[in-house]
Formats: sequence, C-alpha cells, structure tokens
Amino acid sequence: MALHPAPSPETHTRPPLTRRAFRARLTGAAALLLTVPLVLSGCAAPSSADPGGALEPECLGTEIPFAELALAESPRELDGPSTACLADATLPVIDSDEQPALPVTLTDASGAEVTVERADRVLALDIAGTLAATVHGLGLGELLVGRDGSTGFAEAADLPVVTHDGHSISAEAILALDPDVVITDTTLGPRSVLEQLRDAGIPVVTTTRERSVDNVDEIIAEVAAALGVPARGDALAKLVGDELDRVNAEIAAAIPADAADRPRTLFLYVRGDANVYYLFGAESGADSLIDAVGGVDVAEEIGWVGMRPITAEALVEAKPELVLLMSGGLESVGGVDGLLERLPALASTPAGQHRRFVDMADTEILGFGPRTPAVVEALARAIYAPTESGPASDGE
Repeated sequence: MALHPAPSPETHTRPPLTRRAFRARLTGAAALLLTVPLVLSGCAAPSSADPGGALEPECLGTEIPFAELALAESPRELDGPSTACLADATLPVIDSDEQPALPVTLTDASGAEVTVERADRVLALDIAGTLAATVHGLGLGELLVGRDGSTGFAEAADLPVVTHDGHSISAEAILALDPDVVITDTTLGPRSVLEQLRDAGIPVVTTTRERSVDNVDEIIAEVAAALGVPARGDALAKLVGDELDRVNAEIAAAIPADAADRPRTLFLYVRGDANVYYLFGAESGADSLIDAVGGVDVAEEIGWVGMRPITAEALVEAKPELVLLMSGGLESVGGVDGLLERLPALASTPAGQHRRFVDMADTEILGFGPRTPAVVEALARAIYAPTESGPASDGE
C-alpha cells in the first residue's frame, strides 16, 4: 500500500506550456492505459469482473427497521461469519437548482491557491472512491468523465478507469479525458503526475486525505467549494448528517449499554494475491467505523496507529472477538479457512476460534462518502443480528 505525502503549499498559476502542447508530447499509450485491469493491491479496489462493484444483491431483513431487529443478547459470544449488505446501494443525491458559480479561487487542503474556471469535465480521484461519490451526491454526477478503481456506484460503472495497481494514476490516461479540473487527495500518486497535470494547465484541487465517519461533511464542503456549489454542499452535508444521527441513535439504543458487553473488534486489510496483511489502527478511518457500530476498538488498546503490517504479537495481544474485512480481501485468501491458515496467530484468538468475521464490499466499507449512514447501519446489522442480514440467496 503506497500512501503519498501532501504537496508542499504553493500557488499554482497557468504556466506557459499549454495543455495541447503538453499532450502533443505524449505517446499513443493513453488508450492502452485506460484498459489496463486493476490489480487488487490498493485499498478498496473492485474486481475487473464487476467494475465499480455496482451490482448489489438483495439483502435479508432490510424490511425490518434496525430498532426492531432481534439482536443477539450476547454479541461477544456469537459464532460464524456474516456479510454486511446495503439495502439500497444507490447514492443519496440532493435536489438543487444551484449551478456552479465559476470561476472560483480557493485555498485547498495542501495550502495551494487554485483557480477553477470551468467544471464541465470533472475527475474526482482518491483511493477510497469518496470524492467521485461526493460529486454524484451533489447532483453533478453527469460532469464526471472518468473514475478511480475504487469508485463503486452504479452510475459510474461505465466511466473509464484512470488508476492502476489500486493506488497509481497516469498523466497520459487523465489527459486523454481532457478534464477541466481534477479533485484528489494525497492517497493517489505519484506526486509528479499531479505536477504534470498542473504543468498542462489543469487545476488540481487537493482535499483532506482524512477519511472517517466524523468528517464526511468536511469532504463534502471541500468538493462543493471546488465546483462552485456551496449551497449544494450544505444541503448534502445536512442530508447525510441527519441520516447518520438517526442511525447512530438507533444503534446506541439497541446495543449493550456497557462497553464490556460489546465485541472486541479489529479491522484487517488483506490481499492474498499480493501477500499483503495490514492491521488498521487509530487515524486509519477504520477506528471511527468501529466506534460508530459500538464495537470496542482493540487496536487502540494496544496503541496501534495508522495502517501497518500485521504481526503475530499484535494479534495475540489484541485478542479480537470480531474482525472486519473487505469482501474482496476475504475472497483473495480463500475465505475464512484460508485466512486462518495464512495467519495462524489469528486462529488462536477468540475471533478465529469462533470464526467471527464480518465482511463488506470493498467499494463500500471504507468509502466514507454520502453512503456512510447506510454502511454503518449495514455493518451493525451484520454484527448484532447476523441471521437477519447479508445477501439473500436465490431461494429467498
């Protein structure tokens, strides 16, 4: 997993080299790059068979409100895996007549002053697919001309992919789409590509790289500012915030009041084909997700910060009773049996002994975009009412 530092603060103005002149120097490799299959080595990368992960199965129990589910009396003692499933995979979209008020000059999250003159062709790219989902939630999805491999909502499925290896972007692939503005963060690189885009005269707006349940409104505001639609941003932030408040209240009222009765939880990121096994700790975003569903974040207990390779010692010390994973990651190691075989230390923990693993689609679980309330609720269902959650079989 490659995480790239934020560019140093600077003011970007249109340089003498024009976009046409820059593109004239490129080879004909751009079209080829747009068709390169995505390798699942970065976060939240979908399979090539389902670009964007847009097709969602029907889910069990979604007709029953969370507050009315028959929740497990002792969630720490449950056995067996479960899958979190979104009842409705569509993104919430606000209805607004506000049109982009451009040009707009803003200071982005990197400290750079950027002027966006047009936004008829937009690229919103990050390792989690959050930014494109936010553009769509603002009601401006038709402006998107490409996507990163982690963008997983149905309306974006046919857009060309401009990332490869999960976390790398290509100047050639981006310039081939002739965007008016690129909105990104520092989770995709290399940084030299962003400089190439600026040299070609394309405004590049850097947003915060933080992803958590608690800063969805901040991301929405940054994207809305870049596109000159602050009122749309306010409306979407309120819509998502109100729904998250409702979900949080229902979960808090339904789960055990005493934290000692809640499952001790870890988030593992695994990619068997790349031999990648990470434990996500504080400041990774996964910690906020565990808090939101009422779990006890045991990575915090052992002082695990950020995203770091798993060690046997950490797993044994953490003693997790529940492990959250991406569905694609679990599949890449051969399911629960394969995971326990590859990580023997995990097999010795309560989670391994009771096979308590909850997975969710790669493009959803750490997206932290407009679907955040739905993701939190779906995970809570899979954790506390596993027999009434997950994809429905054909016979149901």
